[in-house]
Amino acid sequence: MKKILLAEDNPVNRELIREILGDCEYDVIEACDGQEALDKLAESTPDLVLLDIQMPVLDGYAVVQRIRDNPQLSKLRVIALTAYAMRGDRERALAAGFDDYMTKPIDLTTLTSKIKQFLETETVSAQEA
Repeated sequence: MKKILLAEDNPVNRELIREILGDCEYDVIEACDGQEALDKLAESTPDLVLLDIQMPVLDGYAVVQRIRDNPQLSKLRVIALTAYAMRGDRERALAAGFDDYMTKPIDLTTLTSKIKQFLETETVSAQEA
């Protein structure tokens, strides 16, 4: 079973995404803020991270920077989940190290499709290595 870290400070968003991912048979690990996300990553490496950008303690930009700076985590796929939807926000997120970017409210069909695509790509890459 593929493991996904969901770092989201809004409990309603977290619950909705957790339920959808659980229905898709993913193992979901939850974090409520950026520091908790890093703590969870120190305990176990997931197959994918869904990371809210605007969170307390450490924001998503700080978390993704620490992920990219860590040799054990640097290749981890990270998708930004954000309410930031202004011109240039997507480019800023990608330049900061996110692999993809989704605006809130999250379209759950698109989210599950992106997750499947990222996890299949990772599996193919791992098999080719």
